[in-house]
Amino acid sequence: MSGFRALLVQKDEGGYRVEDKQLDDAALMEGDVTLRVTHSSINYKDGLAITGKAPVVRKFPMIPGIDMAGIVEKSTNPDYQPGDAVVLTGKGVGEVHYGAYAGKARVNGDWLVPLPAGLTAARAMAVGTAGFTAMQCVIALERHGLKPADGPVVVTGAAGGVGSVAVAVLAKLGWHVIASTGRPQEAGYLTSLGAAEIIERTELSGTPRALGRERFAAGVDTVGSTTLANVLSMIKWGGGVAACGLAGGMDLPTSVAPFILRNVALLGVDSVGCPRALRLEVWRRVAQDLDMAKLDALTSTIAFDDIIPTASAIVEGKLRGRFVVKM
Repeated sequence: MSGFRALLVQKDEGGYRVEDKQLDDAALMEGDVTLRVTHSSINYKDGLAITGKAPVVRKFPMIPGIDMAGIVEKSTNPDYQPGDAVVLTGKGVGEVHYGAYAGKARVNGDWLVPLPAGLTAARAMAVGTAGFTAMQCVIALERHGLKPADGPVVVTGAAGGVGSVAVAVLAKLGWHVIASTGRPQEAGYLTSLGAAEIIERTELSGTPRALGRERFAAGVDTVGSTTLANVLSMIKWGGGVAACGLAGGMDLPTSVAPFILRNVALLGVDSVGCPRALRLEVWRRVAQDLDMAKLDALTSTIAFDDIIPTASAIVEGKLRGRFVVKM
């Protein structure tokens, strides 16, 4: 056994805290694949886990980090052999099973996927759960039958991790993307990703009407609450909104009006329990439909020592784009 560095979230009589520890293989949780973690990422959800501002972590102590890429060291799973490059997003790691912010991880091989063709480990983590979720949203809109010719698509929380990737993918696919953000100084950044219009989030933050002016054919919402309610009220007849976030709250102050008078669909998107077949399809689409030059432009690389301050800054809304942790 060899030692490795890990962040460990503790919650006891001493309060909620994150400790920098040295662990060994014996400390890892059960699983049939042990891997050396080479890269991870920081999502809004990771920020909540690090800061304790929402009950993301449900078992203590816990190694946070919901995304990991690495190299298999040991395996009793027939699908993986030592030396294989793999990726894991979601599946409860960093919440109920030791996650990515450690030198090693032991997990269930069924949670893993091979490193997607055409992606390096670093780029796979630049995508991470945020980009994976963004692509799920795009697929959800497509499965509902929506297409660029139907009209514009609005992306809320556009400067965040999910929003940034959603803007880039939708623009590449030919959509007229309207990016909503509370940070007007990011207009140039969002335009560089492909946004055709930038709107202030205040346009979507007022008291929702049962029905507003039909403004968007589709939406990708990362905020929830009042913002989602406003977007729903402005969707054209037969349109839909892929909803994947709750940064603004878990409530939804809307009415049945958009659904029964305009045939609007609310398409829920969850990346944690995403089944393997769809997981593989999402990664295939990421490699195909995400402009890697734009992915690189919206990504910053940080070190292990930077995880805690970066996670805190993401929760406070101070950062944009994606953050890869080079382990």
